[in-house]
Amino acid sequence: MADSDFATRQEMLDMWRIYRTTKEMCRDRGYNILESECSMPLEEFQRRFGTESGQINRSQMNFSAIPSDDMVKKYTPPATAKVPDPEPAIGTLWVEFNGDEAFGMKNLRDFINHLISGGYYSGVMIVIKPLSGMAMRALRAAAGLGEGPKGGVEVFLEQDLKINITKHELVPTHLLLSAEEKMQLLKRYRLKETQLPRIQVTDPVAKYYGLRRGQVVKIIRKSETAGRYASYRWAI
Repeated sequence: MADSDFATRQEMLDMWRIYRTTKEMCRDRGYNILESECSMPLEEFQRRFGTESGQINRSQMNFSAIPSDDMVKKYTPPATAKVPDPEPAIGTLWVEFNGDEAFGMKNLRDFINHLISGGYYSGVMIVIKPLSGMAMRALRAAAGLGEGPKGGVEVFLEQDLKINITKHELVPTHLLLSAEEKMQLLKRYRLKETQLPRIQVTDPVAKYYGLRRGQVVKIIRKSETAGRYASYRWAI
C-alpha cells in the first residue's frame, strides 16, 4: 500500500472516531441524538462522508442538534415573581467540522455569522490545528466578536476527540445539576457555592459536558467500602 493510500485510510478512520465521539458528547450533554448515530459502522461512515477518491468530506459531517425536554428543563432558571415564565438558557446547537489547516479570525467570523443567520443558540467548531492567537483572544473576549450567539462558541481539536475520555474506567460519572437542584444542595448543607470544591471549565471532562461558569456538577465515584459516593464541583 502506498504511503498516500495509508494516510487517506488513516484519516478516514480517525474522522470516523471523531464523528462518533462528537455525537456521543452531544448526547451526553442532553441533546436528541439517536443511538445509531453514536454507533455508526465505519463502512456506513465511508459511504456517507467519503468521496470517490477515498478522501473525507468534512463539510458533509456538519449537523445540528436539538436539546431534549430534560435538557431544556435543566437549563431553565426557576420562576420568580419578576420572571414567572423564564426562558431556557439552551437551544439548537450547530456542530461544524473545519478542514482548513489554519483557523483564524475570518473563519471565526464566518462561523459566528452562520450561527446568527441560522438562528442557532450555540456552536461547536472542530478544527485540525489550534486557532490563531488573534482568533483565540477574540473567542475569549466576547466583545471582540460583536453580537454572537447567546450560548457562545466552543472549539475542539480533532486529536482531542479521537477517543471518548468519559469512557475511561478512571473517569467517574458527571451529572449536571439544574439551577433548582443547585439551590437545594446549597440549602441542604448550608453552603455558599464558593465553598464547594471547584472544577475548571477548561478541564477536559468539563469541556466535554459543556459546563458553564457557576454551574454545579455531581460526580459519582465507585468505592470499595461504600459502593458509590457522590461529591460536587462548582465550575469556574
